[in-house]
Amino acid sequence: MRAIDLPKIDGHCHVLDPVRFAYPQEVPYHPRGQEIGTADYFVHVMKAYGVEKALLVGPNSGYGTDNRCLLDALARYPERFKGVAVVPAHCTLAELEALQAQGVVGIAFNPALHGLGYYADIDGLLERLATVGMWAQFQVAGDQLAELLPRLNRLPLALMVDHCGRPVLADGPDAPGLRALLKLAEGGCTLLKLSGFAKFSQQGYPFEDCRAQVLRLLAAFGPEQCIWASDWPYLRADFRLDYGTLLALADDWFTEGQRRQIMWDTPSRIFKG
Repeated sequence: MRAIDLPKIDGHCHVLDPVRFAYPQEVPYHPRGQEIGTADYFVHVMKAYGVEKALLVGPNSGYGTDNRCLLDALARYPERFKGVAVVPAHCTLAELEALQAQGVVGIAFNPALHGLGYYADIDGLLERLATVGMWAQFQVAGDQLAELLPRLNRLPLALMVDHCGRPVLADGPDAPGLRALLKLAEGGCTLLKLSGFAKFSQQGYPFEDCRAQVLRLLAAFGPEQCIWASDWPYLRADFRLDYGTLLALADDWFTEGQRRQIMWDTPSRIFKG
């Protein structure tokens, strides 16, 4: 059965609605045009492609730590969406619990955009995430994970790593960042998002230069620790991307059993409760 015909959960996407929720002026990048995707429109996209649920990630682009648009989508479509918010390092336990009550299951950190120095003071926040049982989601690039790993290993964190760890493919299969990612695979407590190929491919669709690395990571983590994601609506994309072509890529790269696992069984764990 093809990916389009399987029941699916999209593990990483964004909603942006600057008409209803204006971008804060202090956020330097304001998505526009085809980068914008409202919750209402995304529900139509989901219906068109047989996607039953989705994990909405608060975008650093446009909104930063302003979670109003995300929380509005969670409130209006509670059966469809769970959320990953962006918060400042001083976010309290009570504030995390309030977000949790609104359908937020994790907090996003984006060293790939901000750099590691931006997150020098998050150890307390990570401890609070472990206390309330929320996911800590990291988007890293290159070898950033190698430097970050000792801090993450100090806590019993539930981790999600975005976009295959965004490797620099030219650095080869034994780069420090990839070795750190494989260490996380051994622990069994990390979910890896098989997504964002456009963020580390040097060739563009159909991302043939990414294929071997993605399949290596799938083998290392196992489908039980991997989730598929579209990254819709493709913020800052350098070229056109479409939902249907990404589903077709999943048909080419993964077996039907793997597709069922990474598109439904594994991401379903995020939505429990």
